[in-house]
Amino acid sequence: MAKSESTSKKVASSASKVLRSKTATKAEKSVAASALTQKGSTEQTSKKVAAEASKILRSKTASKDAKSAAASALTQKTKKKA
Repeated sequence: MAKSESTSKKVASSASKVLRSKTATKAEKSVAASALTQKGSTEQTSKKVAAEASKILRSKTASKDAKSAAASALTQKTKKKA
């Protein structure tokens, strides 16, 4: 079942900053692109991007914008039923 969440305007702005950053890592840009793809849609985050997003959230060096995009991407990941 598709979830109804989508990336907010504020998070989309943060994701855009990450994509334009010269210092953002490949993983940060991948997660930011995923968050932007989900702006105004019901697309879901892939397992690979969710794993990268999780690492970014635990990172001490990731920017606030990167963490914002990562949190949004994880929110839009379908959870397995137990």
